[in-house]
Amino acid sequence: MRARTRTGLGVLAAGVASVLLAGTASAAPTPGAPGVGDSYYPNAGNGGTDVLHYDIRLTYQPATDVLSGTTTLLLTATQDLSRFDLDFALKASSVLVNNRPAQFANQNGNGELVVTPAQPLLKGQTATVVVAYSDTPSTEKVDGLNAWKKGSFGALGVDEPQSSAWWFPANDHPTDKATYDVSIEAPDDNVAVTNGTLVRTTKQRAGWTRWQWRSTKPQATYLTSFIVGKYELNQATTPDGKPFISAYGSDLGDSLYAAKASVERTPEIDAFLATKFGPYPFEAEGGVVTSGIGFSLENQTRPTYGARNFAAGSNTTLIAHENAHQWFGDNVSLGRWSDIWLNEGFASYAEWLWSEHEGEGTVAELAQYTYDSNPADGDLWKLVPADPGADNQFDNAVYDRGALTLQALRTAVGDEAFFKILQAWQVQKGGSNGRIQEFIALAEKVSGKPLYDLFQTWLYTAGKPAVGPNGASPAAFTARAASVKPQSFDQIQANHRNLAAEHKH
Repeated sequence: MRARTRTGLGVLAAGVASVLLAGTASAAPTPGAPGVGDSYYPNAGNGGTDVLHYDIRLTYQPATDVLSGTTTLLLTATQDLSRFDLDFALKASSVLVNNRPAQFANQNGNGELVVTPAQPLLKGQTATVVVAYSDTPSTEKVDGLNAWKKGSFGALGVDEPQSSAWWFPANDHPTDKATYDVSIEAPDDNVAVTNGTLVRTTKQRAGWTRWQWRSTKPQATYLTSFIVGKYELNQATTPDGKPFISAYGSDLGDSLYAAKASVERTPEIDAFLATKFGPYPFEAEGGVVTSGIGFSLENQTRPTYGARNFAAGSNTTLIAHENAHQWFGDNVSLGRWSDIWLNEGFASYAEWLWSEHEGEGTVAELAQYTYDSNPADGDLWKLVPADPGADNQFDNAVYDRGALTLQALRTAVGDEAFFKILQAWQVQKGGSNGRIQEFIALAEKVSGKPLYDLFQTWLYTAGKPAVGPNGASPAAFTARAASVKPQSFDQIQANHRNLAAEHKH
């Protein structure tokens, strides 16, 4: 008995020791994940950190494409961290974490800057990370791609789903939004444009001007723009008192006035959209038109438009599309890139709303014509908007079939409930991000109707739905809609082709 007791005590002691050791081991800081778990882009974003603010202070030389300076990140550790990643394509020259030199490694080709601080970061701890760098963005690739644009128009850090990696280190995923101070020094004959409000311009040395911009609302990395070149910069104030800043490339030629006739109507268009979606969510408005891209992008507060979109004249449907994104995509960002319908389907629907407002085709007419003019074996029905795949993220199905889904929802729940759903989405998710299933749940809650079958048919199932977006419409209406093309239809289709054509996948 005594021997057995001693053995039992020995086993107990060893067990306690092993539990203590296991507890100690599990509490040891661990590396943050190299991505957030997005199935489309495994290295997008990073685990273990939540960025609160970016202070980006750079100098750019257009003649040599050299970008140099520092980015300071104020971030909070979401776990005990032995090291963490930042998404960055350029070569860092030094990294400080809480004012102490940190070890760092630029991983070749995959856009990961791995930082090992001198002291581990504890969960809940807020740290200051300063990354210094000087590099040539046009020469660096991530997974074989380069999203930097350089040419006679200057330089653009503008693209989707990734663009920030070519000019500042970040947690590059829409689920980690932050506020920004962006200061860009450029030669005097250039302007430097990004998001938010222009705080000041200063001349700190002969021949150079520094542009200081501030974004005070949560903003995703891909929505943060770098634009340096020879532009005409216009500053005004919206009727409700917000800064309205627009810029036009010096090389727009015959497209210049058509671009101005479109972009300068942004405050009017935003005011209209606010009647449908709720109050405009940000502190400034504007737009930039450049020859450097063919597509357009909903950069927060100041979309960037490709000049080709105005080659045939004014194009306010595109302004409606990109500014609708200020609500759907910018204020409420997607939770995973597979949720792209939450961005593009809604912005495309806004084009139909604006068309109706302008008397160039009602929403119902545009929806019916889109449905009727695409045969059952057509490409529009082959992809599902709810999960198109990374290679087809900007396929026309996401735009057109995505908008048709919303019209089908509106038909099912009625106008009052439909717009109440859109506005409730902004209230519930504003400043954050959302998933498709969360939107469906909200739509059912607000409308009080079961909507599973509707979304299954329009979002999740390949093939042309048997019943059109306006429901079982009278045959006469269907025949008329199929034969009479709404005035705005071709322009909207051209917008979608340009939006899809040059996005980086």
